[in-house]
Amino acid sequence: MIFILSVVAIGYLLGSLSGGYLVGRLAGGFDIRKFGSGNIGTTNVLRVLGKRYALFVLLLDFGKGAASIYMANLFAIGAMNPFLLRALAGLACITGHNWPVFLKFRGGKGVATAAGVFLILSPLPFAIAVLTMIAVVGATRYVSLGSIISAAALPFYIFVLMGAKSFMYIYLALAIAALIIWRHRSNLKRLVSGRENKLHLSKPSNLL
Repeated sequence: MIFILSVVAIGYLLGSLSGGYLVGRLAGGFDIRKFGSGNIGTTNVLRVLGKRYALFVLLLDFGKGAASIYMANLFAIGAMNPFLLRALAGLACITGHNWPVFLKFRGGKGVATAAGVFLILSPLPFAIAVLTMIAVVGATRYVSLGSIISAAALPFYIFVLMGAKSFMYIYLALAIAALIIWRHRSNLKRLVSGRENKLHLSKPSNLL
């Protein structure tokens, strides 16, 4: 039990370190949540600050997801169910990103952090999910739609490529897909009504 509690607590605190918020504060001393869509994720940072800062946020949020699994591996030595520890660590990290204790539980949507988690847990299914997202965003220029479809497809990719023996990761992927879709519910409403913003790699807002 101590292993599980430690992994969940550390994973959550790690996820609560928000790349978007930190970049905003370090870049210009402002709160990224007060600009653009109000989200702390990569897409909003891209629109507000530009590609260089968005890449940094992506790497930070992606990296903490991967780091949560490596952290779980340290606790997994001698543990009865290392697969469960890794799954809980990833879920805790994504939860921390979405509801960070340091930002009064107002966080992101968990896509980049989930990507870091599944890069380590299921590299090949993750790679195909990334290709799926690139294809959808390339065809529609809707990042939200690409995120939703790739997240929904990932459990299927894990099942096909890793087999039913990876049931723990399949359950985790299903849970994360449901969470990501739920966090994108406002985007879904805008997609249906035709009001969702498309991805444009134009000049960012003039905040710096």
